[in-house]
Amino acid sequence: MQWLPISQRRYTLAEGPFWDAQDQTLYWADIVGRLACRLGPNGYRQWQLAEPVSAFIPCARGDALVTLASGVYRLDRDATEAAPTLERLCVADATPGNRANEARCDAQGRLWLGSMQNNIADDGSDLPITRRSGGLFRVDPDGSVTQLLSDLGIVNTLVWSETGDRVICGDTLDESLYVHRVAEDGRLVDRDLFAGPHPRGAPDGSAMDADGYVWNARWGGHCLLRFAPDGCLDRLIELPVSHPTSCVFGGPSLTHLYVTSATPGGAANDLDGAVLMADVGVVGLPCTRFAG
Repeated sequence: MQWLPISQRRYTLAEGPFWDAQDQTLYWADIVGRLACRLGPNGYRQWQLAEPVSAFIPCARGDALVTLASGVYRLDRDATEAAPTLERLCVADATPGNRANEARCDAQGRLWLGSMQNNIADDGSDLPITRRSGGLFRVDPDGSVTQLLSDLGIVNTLVWSETGDRVICGDTLDESLYVHRVAEDGRLVDRDLFAGPHPRGAPDGSAMDADGYVWNARWGGHCLLRFAPDGCLDRLIELPVSHPTSCVFGGPSLTHLYVTSATPGGAANDLDGAVLMADVGVVGLPCTRFAG
C-alpha cells in the first residue's frame, strides 16, 4: 500500500477530513494553524480564521460550517481567504475554557460535535489538560442543540452503523473507543467498550468502510488500526507519519483513504503534517453534508 502526500504543504495539526462526493472535493482543518482547507478539481484554497478550527464541513445550501471554540459558524465558500466573514449558527458547548474537537454529520445531515478542555495556547503551544469537561452535542439543521454526553476527556471518532442505530465514539484520554445504542428519541444508551488500549498509539479520528470495519488513526502510533464490526483487531496499517489524526474515504469510487496528520513538537520526518492518500482497495461509507 503506497501512501503519498496530496501536496507539498505541511500542517501543524491537520484534522477532520471530509470528502464531498458531489464536488469531488476534500475538506479539512488545521486546528493550531487556524485554517479551513479545501482541495478539489479547481485547486487548493484555505481560509485563515481567528480561532482554532476543528472541522470544515459543506452544507446542503451551498456554504460550509466551521467549528470554533466560540461556536459553530457558517462560512461562504466564495469568501475572501483572509479573515472571512462568519455567521454564527449556534453555540454547542458554552463551557468556559472548552473548544470544539471531533465533528461529523450523521446520515440525516445533523452535526455531531465533541468538545474538550482547550489545550492550545494563543501562540499555538500546548496547554495541559486537567479536567474532563468535554461533551458530545448534536446540532440539528435549524441550529438547535441537544447534549448527548458529558464528563468526557478528548472526544475523537464519530462513526455510525449503516442503519444508524449505533454510534462509535472515542475518548483519547481513556485510550478507548466506545459503542452506544441510539434510542428512538435520539438519546445515547447502553455504552459498551468497542476497542480498548493498544500499544500502537492512542485513538484519534476514524472512518468506516462499507463492511462496517472501523479504520482508526493512532496518535503517536505511526499507523491505522482496522477493527472488525465486533471490535476485534483485524489489521494494522503502517503509515509514514508519526501522528496521524483522522481519515476519510473518498475518490470517485470511495476506495481512496485520506489521512490527516500533525507535527507535534516539530516534524519527526519529511511527511509529518502532510495529508496522505492511498487506494486501499476497500469501499468506504460516504460523508453527509450538513442538512441546514
